Amino acid sequence: MPSPPDEAGRESGGPDATQHPHGAPAVVGAGHHQVTLPPATLDVSIVVPYYNPGKRLRRTVDQMLQVLRDSETSFEIITVSDGSTDGSPLSLEGLPDDLIRNVVLERNGGKGQALQIGLALGRGRYLGFLDADGDLSPALLAPFLTLMRLYEPDIILGSKRHPMSSVHYPPVRRAYSWGYQQLIRVLFNLQVRDTQVGIKLIDREVIAAVLPLLVERRFAFDLELLVVANHLGYDKLFEAPVRIEERFSSTISSRAVLGMLADTLSIFVRLRMLRFYDKKAIPPIAGTLSFSEPESPGPS
Repeated sequence: MPSPPDEAGRESGGPDATQHPHGAPAVVGAGHHQVTLPPATLDVSIVVPYYNPGKRLRRTVDQMLQVLRDSETSFEIITVSDGSTDGSPLSLEGLPDDLIRNVVLERNGGKGQALQIGLALGRGRYLGFLDADGDLSPALLAPFLTLMRLYEPDIILGSKRHPMSSVHYPPVRRAYSWGYQQLIRVLFNLQVRDTQVGIKLIDREVIAAVLPLLVERRFAFDLELLVVANHLGYDKLFEAPVRIEERFSSTISSRAVLGMLADTLSIFVRLRMLRFYDKKAIPPIAGTLSFSEPESPGPS
């Protein structure tokens, strides 16, 4: 965490938390919190949100450590357990606590909420996130960092639909993905081919402006992040190729599809009808972010 625990075992300047020794998790309560984005003192912060990933979590974090060390950048990895019940946070014990910061949310509130909390703790000049399930190799972080330095975009996002991507997934999933991205173009005029791949790297200025306005707590978080950034004038988006080979199933539940569509339409309503994202928010560098009570537990 950004500062050592005070005498009550709680970190100053952040959510109520108990700091455990040897890199073990800090536990964040499920109530109402305000988190201040700390000063930028590192090159990059990478947030790893997870929910019951099993053994994949430690393997992903170990690989990420090696990639970032080889990149010769100053960095931190912020892992955020979204109410995991499989004991996976304990697998991170023994990792260097000067490089790994572990946050455990007591209740499952969704991937988006985990990312909001993790990104708000980041001390990097660039802030990003990578899924913990192992589908995306941490080796992708190296070219992402190189691209960020060379071109200085607002956001670099992985894209399954990039011509150089190598992605093996069933035709039904491919059709769903294509159709959803066409909907995104129509609703938001967002000129990207894929919004949902779980790796992104973002300029700190963008996070400071966008994060206070984000509402989505589940899988539409990525879309809302891109929509709000574009709406605020951060429209320099750079798509990068990815390689995905594992764990795609041939079916998608109707509940998941309907939930994603509902969240997408909610973003549209806030953007075009309510003008919600026009509101002038206090950026987290100068103020605080509020996190209200998480939703009922369920798969993130």
